[in-house]
Amino acid sequence: MTIRNAARRWAASLVVLAALAAPLPAFAAPSDLPSARPQDVGVDPMRLVQLSQWLRDEKLDVRSLLVVKDDKLVFERYSGGLDRDYNYELYSITKGVTAILAGMLVDEGRLRLDAKVGELVAKLRPDLAEKFTDKQDLEVRHILTMSSGLHYDFKSKDDPIYYAAPDRLQLAAEAQPKIPPGTTFEYTDINPILTAAVLGAAAGMPIQVYAEQKLFEPLGMKNWAWGRADQKGLVSTGWGLRLRPVDMAKIGLLVLHEGKWQGRQLVSAGWVRQMTSPGVVPYFGDYWWINDIVTSEPEYDTMGFKGQFIVVLPKRDTVVVMTSLLPIEGGLRDAGNVQIFREIVNGHILPALAAGSGPGDPSAAAALAHELALAQASNPPPGAAPDPFETDTPRK
Repeated sequence: MTIRNAARRWAASLVVLAALAAPLPAFAAPSDLPSARPQDVGVDPMRLVQLSQWLRDEKLDVRSLLVVKDDKLVFERYSGGLDRDYNYELYSITKGVTAILAGMLVDEGRLRLDAKVGELVAKLRPDLAEKFTDKQDLEVRHILTMSSGLHYDFKSKDDPIYYAAPDRLQLAAEAQPKIPPGTTFEYTDINPILTAAVLGAAAGMPIQVYAEQKLFEPLGMKNWAWGRADQKGLVSTGWGLRLRPVDMAKIGLLVLHEGKWQGRQLVSAGWVRQMTSPGVVPYFGDYWWINDIVTSEPEYDTMGFKGQFIVVLPKRDTVVVMTSLLPIEGGLRDAGNVQIFREIVNGHILPALAAGSGPGDPSAAAALAHELALAQASNPPPGAAPDPFETDTPRK
């Protein structure tokens, strides 16, 4: 992990904020999720077998696919020799996790949605205060709903904001306003860079340190990392978080249960409802998508570049998680990986969930175990170009 180094680099800028960091409660780390046979919670195992066979037949590079029903892990599929202990770069799922952290800070009274972004950034970086004289109306709510109205001229390949920039926050601060904030949705990765600084200022510590104490440890996460910090020690809240799929599922369950985890309210139900309600467009709230994968019933999700997903289905008491390396062509909401995942959920998982209770096929357990073994031994080709810095490599 990179926490110690990041904390040291931030120390000088956070001295004046240290008093804001109230003592954080200790939690006992829970174990990984309990498991159950699909048929025991009304899920058709043979439809899951068919789903896995389809993924193999199509040679789709789905590294992990999990289904949690009634708080029990009923389907856990890996490929390429991977297993539960590997973590994955989640790309923009980092934003979805960040939204939960923002809610915690709002609940604690450390952050207001109408707070001015420039004022909060200036607490960490006084040298950037003048960069916000043309952005005085920019509030926290605008960067969380992707309605900041800021323009940044992204390079088509290897933009420094993702890779080489020694100071990402300076690049974000120099972004020019093109329309008034709060008026139009535009998905831009300038926003989560500003969010990282804003939340760090509110927390009085780097956001990844706050996340460890208030979210990752209470959820009993293992082998997580939040890397790719710039030379100033600032991580982005738009990418860089690595989690195991089973820990991604815990994030989904926290949202499914309106902020409660094993009887403890980690973030308020009111915040979860706001986070998953429309902001300036019907399909996006605070860094969470709404009915973007499933349109036939309530659904909200967070998704990442190349095919990473956490989907919450409240009506079904279900969470679906996937990590993959699938096609990116097609645009933000209709990329190849998104279309494949929609087929996985709508064409296979929802019908499996609709099976209802019953004895089922007595041979289903053996068939599912056999198919999952075949899947783990399979080695499908990448459906998108792997990152040259081995970002896309699963790690233990």
